[in-house]
Amino acid sequence: MKREHIPDQSKAPIYEALQTFRQMRVVPFDVPGHKRGRGNPELTRFLGEQCVSIDVNSMKPLDNLCHPISVIRQAEELAADAFGAAHAFLMVGGTTSSVQTMVLATCKRGDKIIMPRNVHRSVINALVLCGAIPVYVNPEVDHRLGISLGMKREQVAKAIRENPDAVAVLVNNPTYYGICSDLRSIVKMAHDAGMYCLADEAHGTHFYFGENMPVSAMAAGADMAAVSMHKSGGSLTQSSLLLTGPNIQEGHVRKIINLTQTTSGSYLLMSSLDISRRNLALRGKEVFRHVVSMAEYAREEINAIGGYYAFGRELVNGDSIFDFDPTKLSVHTRDIGLAGIEVYDLLRDEYDIQIEFGDIGNILAYLSIGDRYQELERLVSALAEIRRRYQTDGSGLMNQEYIDPEVVTSPQEAFYADKRSVPLEDSVGKVCSEFVMCYPPGIPILAPGERITAEILDYIRYAKAKGCSMTGTEDPEIERINILAEEVR
Repeated sequence: MKREHIPDQSKAPIYEALQTFRQMRVVPFDVPGHKRGRGNPELTRFLGEQCVSIDVNSMKPLDNLCHPISVIRQAEELAADAFGAAHAFLMVGGTTSSVQTMVLATCKRGDKIIMPRNVHRSVINALVLCGAIPVYVNPEVDHRLGISLGMKREQVAKAIRENPDAVAVLVNNPTYYGICSDLRSIVKMAHDAGMYCLADEAHGTHFYFGENMPVSAMAAGADMAAVSMHKSGGSLTQSSLLLTGPNIQEGHVRKIINLTQTTSGSYLLMSSLDISRRNLALRGKEVFRHVVSMAEYAREEINAIGGYYAFGRELVNGDSIFDFDPTKLSVHTRDIGLAGIEVYDLLRDEYDIQIEFGDIGNILAYLSIGDRYQELERLVSALAEIRRRYQTDGSGLMNQEYIDPEVVTSPQEAFYADKRSVPLEDSVGKVCSEFVMCYPPGIPILAPGERITAEILDYIRYAKAKGCSMTGTEDPEIERINILAEEVR
């Protein structure tokens, strides 16, 4: 996108417009109905007058997210410049909305899309909506850690050779645990085959601003990237960015966004994106240098405890682990005889420490711009005490995080097909018609259209017994599961 002037990253157009609007003392005969908080004093006391007074509706001075022409447009142009994209879209439906827009903008019913199986549920939900067919590149597994890795170059090349009619390749950059694939090579392979390359960068905002980070999607030449500004970028929860490269038509993407995104875009979320982009553009290098330093300190201290393994760049092998996100504080816990979810629960219940998630064998403490050394020291001390108090024999712990699924039918066909509910134990060999997942991280154990196996059921029961938060099924207790009413072979 051509720009007639050099963007001034010290500007925050939406924030500045809201400040001006606040001083105008406009009488509101529009929505929202709380009328700048006057109609809901309890809410105003809770959130503060500063906040509710700018919870306003679209109007000429403040632009319109569905068709931006002034301050929102300017904020998007500044974001595009900061992230090195041809265009950036402010998203108020979370990165789920950004991911689904990427898929819906490039795929239609019957199209194939190449992707790793360890994608977030939002990707498979997008396939339910558009009817595209997943071609899974099943990632290698680190059996010691029990985590899925990145996509190997040869795996992607093989998938492209065997599916020349696929329209896109989707890559996690990085995974929840900080693992990165060789994104530049994958982008080149996709483009050489006439396919788009899409990147789920929900956990990679800092790649655009930090030093010595893994390559960002836009720098690698990807066509679209979904970026969770609210995760490591400091904006409010549910605010996100969708970045596009020069080969993507802006108007088409806007039409796709407007299919599902609200027509009442939150100015709290949009202004938080605007302010956070400015902060990162002006101070991002310094901020993330500090975050990396904290993460390296924490890894060293946790590994000195014994029994834990806080893993990092020593895992890099140049292919399935092409690079590693140095801000990720991922810790393997099985060697002290505890599942990650058990350590997660102990940290919260016994030590008032809330980490991002725990799974079968690992925990993740999410470090970003708001963390300080004193809280890290508290975390390290708590982990040392947990080892001392609760360490046990871990020989009976399950060690596999990833189960290779058999895809029988498309997610859309399975989701909308006639279905019946059966007890878990009666579902072996049947085709699942709903999701089963631990959240976080939200990577499906089962997705619609996949065959249920005894191994998968063992994993589900084990995860439940260890206290994982299981979601996705109609039955909240996950004692029953929906399967296709008619057998599919």
